This record gives sequence, structure tokens and C-alpha cells, in this order.
Amino acid sequence: MDIQSEKLDLIQWLAELDDLRMIKLVSSLKLSNELREEPLPAKLKSGLDEAIQNIEDDKTFSHEDVKNQAKKKFPELFK
Repeated sequence: MDIQSEKLDLIQWLAELDDLRMIKLVSSLKLSNELREEPLPAKLKSGLDEAIQNIEDDKTFSHEDVKNQAKKKFPELFK
């Protein structure tokens, strides 16, 4: 099914919907999407892109590794 057909199917489904809870849920989804549509600042976007690339390249540290490094560097904080 192409995107236009999907949208028309959703419009028809929504037009026939009588469940107020479901309508509020769809409205909330619409609002969160509208709020999210503001473009991210370039610096934030590039940082996120870099983080995603690091995850994909397996260039990350586990929580345990970070804790152990912190304990070695700052032992006085872990007494």
C-alpha cells in the first residue's frame, strides 16, 4: 500500500471512530509530532549524528566500564 492510500485509510478510520480515548490519543500523537517538527540546531544534529555513528561502529563504553574508570580516577568519591 502506498503512502497516499495509507493516509486515506487512516482518514476514513478516524472519521468513523467513536472512541473518545482513541481520538485523544491520536490528537496527542499529532501534537507531539507538531512540537517535534522544529528543526534541530545544526550543532545538536551533528552531535546526534556522531553519536549514532559511534554506536553503529561499536565505539561505545558499557556502564560498568565507565563506573570502573571513574572509581580508578576518583577513588575518594566511592568510599
